[in-house]
Amino acid sequence: MGGMSDAETSAPVTTAEVKRIRRILPWTLFWAAGIILLDQATKFWAETELTLGVGVPVIGEWIQWRLVYNPGAAFGIGREYTWILTIVAALAVVGLAVFVARISSARWAIAVGAMFGGAISHLGDRLFREPAFARGEIVDFIDYFGFFVGNIADIALVVGAGGMILLSLIGLSPRRSEPRAQDPSPAEPGDRPHSD
Repeated sequence: MGGMSDAETSAPVTTAEVKRIRRILPWTLFWAAGIILLDQATKFWAETELTLGVGVPVIGEWIQWRLVYNPGAAFGIGREYTWILTIVAALAVVGLAVFVARISSARWAIAVGAMFGGAISHLGDRLFREPAFARGEIVDFIDYFGFFVGNIADIALVVGAGGMILLSLIGLSPRRSEPRAQDPSPAEPGDRPHSD
């Protein structure tokens, strides 16, 4: 995952940082669990209330409820390789789990927790939904302009990824609570203060 330099990942974790991680981790997991519950609850609602393939306008024709089942990735890519997508999803969840366990920044916890929850929810669909184990189809129901149909987990993944990119660009490390400050340049010998 991005955001940590080699120096940061190899640096020893201080006692204070361990305490910050332990304080933030439960909230990160709670946030991820909330994403999972919201995603699965809205998918249940969509399957119960919507007719397959029939659009229900929400904001005119721009945003509609439209129930579809997606065996592939975004935009239906890889429909014939659902089991490969399941493996990729599982690896993503493992990678995010490792990353989550090392975060001591609340802002990073929000971004990564959203991605973690979205990834777990999608993996659950792949593993346990029809037509077969590890070949499950993702339930999508939010139609954007007739161009893309997604769900709450997709929103969490996109927002989380965008947040991680933004935090990296502004120099906020997952292992710190504030943006990294520039190290002061060493004083030149002639710059030393002199006593009167």
